Amino acid sequence: MGDSLLRDLHQVLAWSFVIGNGVVGLWASVAHFQPVLKHRSLWWLTGLVQVLVLVHVSVGVALMRSEDLEPPDLHLLYGFVGLMTVGIVYSYRHQFSDRLHLLYGGGSLFIMGLGIRAVLLSPV
Repeated sequence: MGDSLLRDLHQVLAWSFVIGNGVVGLWASVAHFQPVLKHRSLWWLTGLVQVLVLVHVSVGVALMRSEDLEPPDLHLLYGFVGLMTVGIVYSYRHQFSDRLHLLYGGGSLFIMGLGIRAVLLSPV
């Protein structure tokens, strides 16, 4: 894959997972209080945007290796903390089963914030 294609893909995936996690975070948070919004499609979209975090980090690592880049340290930190947050939220789903929508809402909004911060730190 060409370097500019990887760079473009990394940027598109960044905004995709930032916007996606923002939508899912708001939807899940409001759904806790408005049961009519609790729908199976919320969980499908949640899974999709959380997989996007993994894909985004993977493309970022491939980009670093292909262009021998040295991104800002906190850019890497925010990316990997976002990836770890996906795992942490998933691992707590049974303990918070009565507040599952709040767990995923807050977790998704946190991931969105990490993504925004990482984008603001990116050199491009």
